[in-house]
Amino acid sequence: MSSPVSSERFAVVDVETSGLSAERNHVLQVGVVVVDGDGVVLDRYSSLIAPRSRWFFRVGPTKIHGIHRRDARRAPSGATVLTELARRMEGARFVAHNAPFDLAFLRKASQEHGVPLPVNHPLCTLRMSRALDPQRTMSHRLADLCTRYDVPLLRPHDALADADATAAILPHLLQAHGVSTVDQLASLPPAS
Repeated sequence: MSSPVSSERFAVVDVETSGLSAERNHVLQVGVVVVDGDGVVLDRYSSLIAPRSRWFFRVGPTKIHGIHRRDARRAPSGATVLTELARRMEGARFVAHNAPFDLAFLRKASQEHGVPLPVNHPLCTLRMSRALDPQRTMSHRLADLCTRYDVPLLRPHDALADADATAAILPHLLQAHGVSTVDQLASLPPAS
C-alpha cells in the first residue's frame, strides 16, 4: 500500500535571475521551503549568490527583483549557496512554479560551481494548475494562484517569498488533482 502524500517531503525552490536566458544569465538569489504533503513547513533557506566576477556583472531587472550589485557583491559564493541548497533538498521531491525555468538555471549553476544538486522527480505547480484548466480560462501566474487559493504573497520576485507562496499553494493543487498517496504523484503532469 502506498504511503500518504502527507509523508512525502517537497523542496519548493525559486530563483531570481539576471535575465530570462539560462545560457546568458545567472542566478542571483535562491530560496527553498521544505514542506510535507500537508504544507507544513519543515525548513526554509534563502541566500543571494555572489557573482563570479566582482566588478563586471549584470543584475538585470532591479525594478522587478530588487537586487542591486552591492547586495550581490557581499553574498556568499555560488558553491557555498548551492552546497547548502543541495543539503536541504536531499531526499525531497523538487517543486517549482515553472520548474523548467528554475531547473535550467540551477543545472547551469550546479555545473559552473561543481556542486551536484539532487533533483528528485520534479513537479511544476504551473503545469499542475494549467492541467486543471484545459481551456485556459484562468491565469496561472503565481500571484493569481495566490489570490485564487487565498495565499499571501508578501514580496513578489523575492526567491524565499515566492517559494513560501508556492509551498502554500502545493497542497491545494495536490487536493484538486485528487492526490492522496505518494504513488499518485506519478499521475501529475511532468515538470519538463
